[in-house]
Amino acid sequence: MGGYILAIDQGTTSSRCMIFDDKGQSIGSGNASFKQYYPQPGWVEHDPEDIFASVITSMNQALDRSGMDSTSIAAIGITNQRETTVIWDRLTGLPIYNAIVWQCRRTASICEEWKNNGWEPEVRERTGLVIDAYFSAGKIKWILENVPGARAKAEAGNLLFGTVDSWLVYKLTGGQSHVTDYSNASRTMIFNTDKLSWDHELCRRFGIPVKLLPKALPSCSEFGSVASGIPGLERLTGVRITGIAGDQPAALFGQMCLSEGDVKNTYGTGCFTLMNTGGKRIISSGGLLTSAAWSYDGKTVYALEGSVFHAGSIISWLKDEMKLISTPRECDELAESVENSGGVFLVPAFSGLGAPYWDMYARGCLIGLTRGSNRAHIARAAIESIAYQVYDLVELMKRDSGYEIRTLKADGGVSVSNLLMQMQADLIGVPVHRSREKETTSLGAALLAGLTAEVWGGLEEVSALYASDRVFSPAAPKAFREERIGLWKKAVSRASSWEEPTTR
Repeated sequence: MGGYILAIDQGTTSSRCMIFDDKGQSIGSGNASFKQYYPQPGWVEHDPEDIFASVITSMNQALDRSGMDSTSIAAIGITNQRETTVIWDRLTGLPIYNAIVWQCRRTASICEEWKNNGWEPEVRERTGLVIDAYFSAGKIKWILENVPGARAKAEAGNLLFGTVDSWLVYKLTGGQSHVTDYSNASRTMIFNTDKLSWDHELCRRFGIPVKLLPKALPSCSEFGSVASGIPGLERLTGVRITGIAGDQPAALFGQMCLSEGDVKNTYGTGCFTLMNTGGKRIISSGGLLTSAAWSYDGKTVYALEGSVFHAGSIISWLKDEMKLISTPRECDELAESVENSGGVFLVPAFSGLGAPYWDMYARGCLIGLTRGSNRAHIARAAIESIAYQVYDLVELMKRDSGYEIRTLKADGGVSVSNLLMQMQADLIGVPVHRSREKETTSLGAALLAGLTAEVWGGLEEVSALYASDRVFSPAAPKAFREERIGLWKKAVSRASSWEEPTTR
């Protein structure tokens, strides 16, 4: 075996695979998209078999493009979209329903019922989460209630649940491993993040049989090995899977945010701000989430997290649905062609608002339009909306944690926008360090796997691999920040509670 790590990054719209050397440099990558399903307004689904097929395609692309011998792969790391829920038959290995994606809002009424039962304070204390359709528990219940025969099969122990990491490991190991890691388990709403185990009492209340659940392990563990006879993966037979973390904790690790108070934001399909709180499990009073971020060398590191549901997907919306741009780059070019948004604000609450609002019934709002407004103003408002949402999260994080944020480390596809990065620095008032490696999610998974496989000897070796691409320093006066944030909050108030709460 050599010193190379193959990292699988299974995302919301595509699967990426990257191969890293022991310097943390990518030497080959692959990417394959898959179909999105929208059966009803607010519903989002994936075909789990499509997901796995896209992973196989991207793994082979990365191997071919690297030009290396697959025998040099020391281990595999996996990172993934987290709350997305898959349930499959233990006997056939086949999914009983499409994967219900983290963005899907179909379970809002289930969550409303649980809230009305008065369960939210206990859920927050046990899991670190709020009750919301975002998380896996409601999705599990929906599948068990709506797929004929599912409840009986689950009670008999003949169904298996997993977030996407569990599904991939199950497939890669030929059905030998039904496992997850603490970071993914933390996002199900049925995992006790203090005890680091499944919470049987919450499972009972939510009607979720414990028999469904995978074994939860530390992020740096032996999760299984690639089985022989998997079509397309013959050359990786026997390679160990030694690192797993959900996409955002993996990015926190990949950004080398290894000290308490370190903060990163990933500008991807969604936007996710995480703070390393070390061994402190801080339960937020303002709507942030608490999760296990990673576990290494017998120690679990926790994170505070705020989620923005729509970031890069806003740019996709401008291109695909609104037809205002033809490429993502055109959005930046248009936005840079005007000095400001001309008073236009976009609140991208297409599927509700996350922290600090947690409003399942908010909907998108484009406001401040005048006869002089044009597509350049809308493009700029779209980019600025991402920065405003991250500002909300950073301010809340500072209050809940007591840490004064020194810098913000940025990564993800949308971080290539210089306009966005500068706007972000101006709003939060601290330097924004854009990582040289944009795919820090993949890098984080590789580093965790490599620590287990002893490609790296410890955290000091890992932290020495960090390099920034560019630093954006705050340039706008405080008055500018206060004025823009005031208008943003006014726009959010117009989008809030647009839909009426539903009842079951």
